[in-house]
Order: sequence, then C-alpha cells, then structure tokens
Amino acid sequence: MNTHPPIRRAIPDDATVSYWRAPDGWPLRRFDWPGSGRGAILFQTGRGDVFEKYLESFDHWHRAGWSVTALDWRGQGGSGRLSPNPHVGHVEDFAPLVDDLAAFWRSWDAPGPRIVMGHSMGGHLVLGALLDGVIDPAAAVLIAPMLGLRSPFPAHVAAWVARAMCRIGNPARAAWKANERPGSRFDRQQLLTADADRYADEQWWYQQVPELQLGPPSWRWLARAFASTLAQQNDPRLKTLTLPILMLVAEQDRLVDPRAALRVADRLPNVTVQRFGAESAHEILREADPVRNRALAAIDAFLDGQRG
Repeated sequence: MNTHPPIRRAIPDDATVSYWRAPDGWPLRRFDWPGSGRGAILFQTGRGDVFEKYLESFDHWHRAGWSVTALDWRGQGGSGRLSPNPHVGHVEDFAPLVDDLAAFWRSWDAPGPRIVMGHSMGGHLVLGALLDGVIDPAAAVLIAPMLGLRSPFPAHVAAWVARAMCRIGNPARAAWKANERPGSRFDRQQLLTADADRYADEQWWYQQVPELQLGPPSWRWLARAFASTLAQQNDPRLKTLTLPILMLVAEQDRLVDPRAALRVADRLPNVTVQRFGAESAHEILREADPVRNRALAAIDAFLDGQRG
C-alpha cells in the first residue's frame, strides 16, 4: 500500500507544467501553481534537481495563498543537456544560467510581492543574480546555499585540481562515477536526507520520467563552481545588498560548505540565519518532519515579517 501523500508523487490538478523559451530559444521546463492572492514564489532547485522533488513544500506555500513557480535550470531536469552525455551535469559557465533567471524574472507575470528562493546551486545563482541587480524580489530565501563546496582540500587547491583536469582531458567528462560526492563514507541518502520515504520520491519520479535524471557533474562544472563560489565569498557588493534575506544552513552539510555560507551571511547587512545541526543533511526541505517543519516555520515567519 502506498502511504505517500499524493502531492509528493503527482502534479496538482490546478498546476501546469510547460516550457518557457530563453532569449536564445533554449526551452526551460517550468511549473506554475496559481495561488489565492498572497503573492508569488519563484523556487530554483540545486544541481541535478527537478522541481517535482519539492511539491510537498510547494503545497505548503500554496495553501498559505502563494502562487508557486519553478524552472529546471538549463542543462538539467527537463531543460535539455549541455553535454553529449545526458547523465553528466555540465556547464561551460554559470553566466547563461543567471541570464536565464534574469530574463525569466523580467517576463514573469506574477502577483506581488514576488519572492525568490534557491536551494544549493540555486541559492548560489540566485545570490549572483541579486548581486548583479538583474532580479528585484521583495525578499529572498537561500536554503543550504552552495556558497562553497565541501572538499578534502582547501578550496583554492581543489579549484586548481579541477582546472588541471579540464586541461588534460575532455572538460565535459564526468568528474566521478557515482554518488553526490567522491570518496564519501556516506551513501547518497545520508548526504541528502534522513527521511527514507522522501528520498524515495526522487527515484519514483525518475522511474516515471527517466529523461529527467542527471548524474555526476563534469570537471568543467566543478572548476566553475569552485571559482564562482570563491569569487562570491569575496564580492564587495555583499555589504551593499540590503534586500531581506533568510538563509537556512545545515551545519553538518557534507555537500556544500556551511562555513562559507556563514561567512557570506556575516557580510550581508539584512540577513536572518536559521541553523540546523547534526539532525539535518543537505536537503533541509526534504528532511524528516522535525527538521522540515522547523524550516518551513522559519520561512513562514520570515515571509510574514516582510508582509508586516
């Protein structure tokens, strides 16, 4: 007997999945769920993610009146691939992804206030768009943001290795074969969430729509991620970003570097930080109920504060 709430494994009847074309013609798969007038949330996922993984959270915000929209990033999910190998997550640069976000934001016909949320890589790209001034939300929520990468080596050393691997072979080849992080003593579920049922939702969706699934990143993706996060950590514009930001940080995150996120938070003038300890892995919104409920309550309180 399937005990999963239907919302986790079905697109809601009053939501739509369609495609939006970027200015260069690239089709990006989108999700839209009209709300009841509270405002609109644009939710951007992490590397290799698809928006189906967050339907349960979308339902929470939708029941509070929010319209919810999400895009699969260029190169992953239902938005095509940037590598000849459809199972490798590749980018030559993150700039086209930020450009997509900026262009979509300009074209997005949604009721205000408009809120942007980003998980993991999505958090990094959302913050980049905010720093560049190409989106203008009323507030932002960054969830386990990729503001640094976990590595057995210092970030500048790992970045050098990734650049070297790009030079000695095809930079679009997979940086490793399996798992979210090479050499980890933890299996993939432990890296993402302690909730086995929510973890299983992801594989269920990939069984229904196999072309959505992505595998490990390319060496070029890895090199760009190290370079981009290091540059962002030292960006002088952080101190001038007065937009209200809520940052949710899993202090024992084994995929992104929570210390880097906290250093960035220290430089933001209008940030609220919600920390989670060993009880939370990387996917805070897909964690066991005690963690997930606390995260949603923090987001709700933050959004209520902006309305007030």
